[in-house]
Parts: sequence; structure tokens; C-alpha cells
Amino acid sequence: MELIEVFGYISALVIGISLGIIGGGGSILAVPVLAYLFSIDEKAATAYSLFIVGSSALVGGLQQHFKGYVDWKTSIVFGIPAIIGVTLVRYFLIPILPNILFTVGDFEFSRRMGMFGFFALLMIPAAFSMLNHKKETSVNKNKKVKYNYPLILIEGLVVGGITGIIGAGGGFLIIPALVILANVEMKIAVGTSLIIIAFKSLLGFFLGDALTMSIDWTFLMVFTGLSLVGIFIGSYLGNFIDSKKLKKAFGYFIFVMAAFIFVMEFIVI
Repeated sequence: MELIEVFGYISALVIGISLGIIGGGGSILAVPVLAYLFSIDEKAATAYSLFIVGSSALVGGLQQHFKGYVDWKTSIVFGIPAIIGVTLVRYFLIPILPNILFTVGDFEFSRRMGMFGFFALLMIPAAFSMLNHKKETSVNKNKKVKYNYPLILIEGLVVGGITGIIGAGGGFLIIPALVILANVEMKIAVGTSLIIIAFKSLLGFFLGDALTMSIDWTFLMVFTGLSLVGIFIGSYLGNFIDSKKLKKAFGYFIFVMAAFIFVMEFIVI
């Protein structure tokens, strides 16, 4: 095993620890780790990330469920169109994308540039969402939830499609949608979003990628297992670490990673 791969497995553990401490966002690093430390191509990296993100979100979502912060009806209402969106993209769109999407003169815009460039672009609002500390209020579990079904359908398909392209959960898009389109309390929106991310990521992977590409299950299970172990370590460390300060620092780190991906894909060609 090469040193860079050892660092990659350590990164898998760190991803889980960050998830355990700050409650989300850490899995956005899965794609860069898979692509740059394990040299996995864009199709497989985003596919494996779906499984890793989905598994991590499921563990986090169940933890929130036991705390009473998951609205299961809302997770199903939002989750179904998101599952459809991600599955359609992973099963039908990703397999047929050509290696070169288009050319401008002598410049060739590749599939990898498109997928990773879009990923880097969406890391920016994800980072801002981590820097934007919303004041937590007490949860009113009797608050009436109202669903705007047409907009929920559109939002679910769009977010599911984005998830399918970049291989990340998109919690920074789901949480505001839950608050705005369903009048869900912020704390419950966070817990519910984890369940939605778990549903759409895992089902998108199994109904899409697992049926259309060869999966290195041994590697995927080891990487995911380390991330899940990290979640429990992070949950314990969270008792001694200021999660708000760490979340802010992590937000700035995501900015750095977005810039790194852009440089690697568009400058260092």
C-alpha cells in the first residue's frame, strides 16, 4: 500500500470524525479524497461517494431520530422525488456522457472537468451554509407542517439530479427547502435532511451505479467502515470540542478545497 493511500484511509476516518462533531458537511470531502488520493475516475468517485454519503447520513439520521428530530412523513414526501432524480441521472445520464463534452478550438472540455467543476462550484454555497450560524430555537413538535407539493416535486428532482452528478448529499439545499416549502422547524429540518440524503444517495447508488458499473466492494466497504467509525469517535469528541468553531473552520477549508479542485482540473491539466 502506497503512502498516499494510507493518507486516503486516514482521511476517511477524518471525514467521519468531522461528521460526528459538526453533524454534517464532512462527506463533501469524499469525492476529492477518492479522486486525488486514490486516483479513482469521476464516474466511480461520485458513485462511491453516494454510498459513503448515504451510509454516513443514515447513521446520523438515526441518531437524530432517537433524539426526536426527524419528521418521517416529510422525509418521504421530499425523498421520493429526490430518489427519482438521482436514480435517473445515475442510471441513464452518467453512463452515456462522452469523455469529451465539447471542444472550443484546441480546448477540450472533458466529462471530468464538467462533473468536478460543477462539484467545486457547489462547494461554495455549501461552505457559506457552514459559516452561517443560525440561532437554534426550541422545537415546537406540535407546529403544523404544510406541504407545497408542486414545488417539492420540482425541488426534489433538481436536488436529486444535482446529487447524482456530484455525488454529494446537498444538505445545504434540502434544509432551506424543508423550512420554506414545508414550514419545518430548523432543528427538525437538519435531522430530517439526513434521512432524505440517506434515502436518495443509497437508492440512487443501488438502483443506478450498482447496476451499470463494476464496484470494488472491498475498497468501498473499508472506506465506508472507517468513516462510520469516525462518526462515533466524533460524537464522543463533540462533548469536549466547540462544534460551532470547528464548523466555521471547516467551512473555510471547503473554500480551499473548491479552489484546489478548480486548479487541478482547469489549470494543472
